[in-house]
Amino acid sequence: MRKAIALLAAAAAVAALGGASASAASGTGPDGADLVDTGQGKLDWSSCSDTATPALQCAMLDVPVDYGDPRGRKIKIKLNRLPATAPKDKQQGPILLNPGGPGDSGLWMPAYISGQIPADVASTYDWIGFDPRGTNGSDPHVVCDAHYFDAERPDYQLSQGTSKAWLKKAAGYAADCAADWSWLLPHMTTVDNARDMDSIRRALGVPKINFYGGSWGTSLGSTYGQLFPSHVRRMVLDSIVGPTISWYDHNILQDKEHQRRFDAFAAWTAKADSVYHLGADAEAVKKAYYQVEDALRKDPADAAPAPGKIGPAEFEDTFYGGGYNFLRWPRMATVLSAYLTQHDTRPLTIAYNKYAAPGADDGTFPAYNAAQCTENAWPRDWESWKKDQAKVNDAAPFYAYNNMWYNAACMFWPYQGNPAGRLKITGKGLPPVLLFQATEDAATPYEGGLAMHDALPGSKLVVQNGGSFHEILFHGNTCLDDTFTAYLRDGSLPQGKGRIAKTCAPEADPTPVYVTPPPATAKALTAAPERLTPGDPEAVRGVLR
Repeated sequence: MRKAIALLAAAAAVAALGGASASAASGTGPDGADLVDTGQGKLDWSSCSDTATPALQCAMLDVPVDYGDPRGRKIKIKLNRLPATAPKDKQQGPILLNPGGPGDSGLWMPAYISGQIPADVASTYDWIGFDPRGTNGSDPHVVCDAHYFDAERPDYQLSQGTSKAWLKKAAGYAADCAADWSWLLPHMTTVDNARDMDSIRRALGVPKINFYGGSWGTSLGSTYGQLFPSHVRRMVLDSIVGPTISWYDHNILQDKEHQRRFDAFAAWTAKADSVYHLGADAEAVKKAYYQVEDALRKDPADAAPAPGKIGPAEFEDTFYGGGYNFLRWPRMATVLSAYLTQHDTRPLTIAYNKYAAPGADDGTFPAYNAAQCTENAWPRDWESWKKDQAKVNDAAPFYAYNNMWYNAACMFWPYQGNPAGRLKITGKGLPPVLLFQATEDAATPYEGGLAMHDALPGSKLVVQNGGSFHEILFHGNTCLDDTFTAYLRDGSLPQGKGRIAKTCAPEADPTPVYVTPPPATAKALTAAPERLTPGDPEAVRGVLR
């Protein structure tokens, strides 16, 4: 770790740069009228050499670090595209895609999403994926403390006396970011990423773009629409971040919704007591969950092929994703059943490797912090956090402290959050925007969808009543997917009046099955951890924690 004095100097530099960036962003009018030229480079497309999708093309685009100084230092954004194949007179231009994060890669999206809709519609668009600035294949790729998530991490629960260890980790992470990235951190906000989208539009040489975004991508899309309304042709927002809520308060909403989803999992498991043998009521299942967690405090499980051990923190991370995707519930219930009824840790190890084991650092966590810690003010002292989160924990213990420590770097972030809050969204000048929201979404709670509809006059809100997927499109629900397709086909929108223009039914709960682990082999123990692809039914897309 670098010397403390160097870290403090870097933090001060970040604060100074951040103030300039915030001023530049707030001084621009709609459509960036004061930025005649963003200083972006040109796109030189070449084959991505993707054997699964040979038509996929890749490029890098130069964009300015600071849009207040468009001729200054440049960074590169990685893009790919699946070109339209329809006749020229049928083509509808580029559709930019973002899955959320903040910071998640969008390069998987052109091939995947275009394949989810009828070919006669998909062929009319140029499908554009990109890696947000500082992440994944973009250049530079920001890395801060690459071992931050290594197992076994300190226990999340305050009752276990690990607060000092977590505070030290979070402060060290923020300082490590400041030491190397003070020149870029203040320029990784949602506004900066929205301006990158307009640089992409300029480089594509088109007057308007279409956009699909999920999770944080809904904040990115609505921000782009606020800054550049005349450059939007069509826009779809799926699983929506409320346009005004602070990120700190948004996390508290998430905690409460994750508790509801955990309660739903416990009730589902209890109904299948003949399969899992954990008890016939939800409270018995919850007791089983905490019994396993407590056992792992005393005797962590082997994580192989992932390195390290599975302690209580890793155990919690294995389970929280069930709030995003209930198709994980059979495997989650099997983990508890195997551990408690057969003393078998193999299902836990498999689930941890599939759902929670850290992979290569893709820059998403630095991007997450750089956006959320700086877009609005956060409490900067531990006592305030401890007091607030104790109240949350009383109502929502399943996720409260897990989520708190995930966001704790904002307590120490070297750039003070904007006291004015996130960019105000009014929808002025935008065409009708199509919104999708599930009522039981834990990551982007239902209130966000309603608030975004209220903020965007002319928008149409489609609600999946009882749905709980995070990002609800492309799970085989024809009511949802056909609405998306109709809008992309010719701009058709649901005709319902009021706040909810259309309601769709949820998917059925998964069938309870005991997920028997495959036989253990030496090869399996030494192989790389299995990673879920975005197309896997159990995958979680656009994670917003």
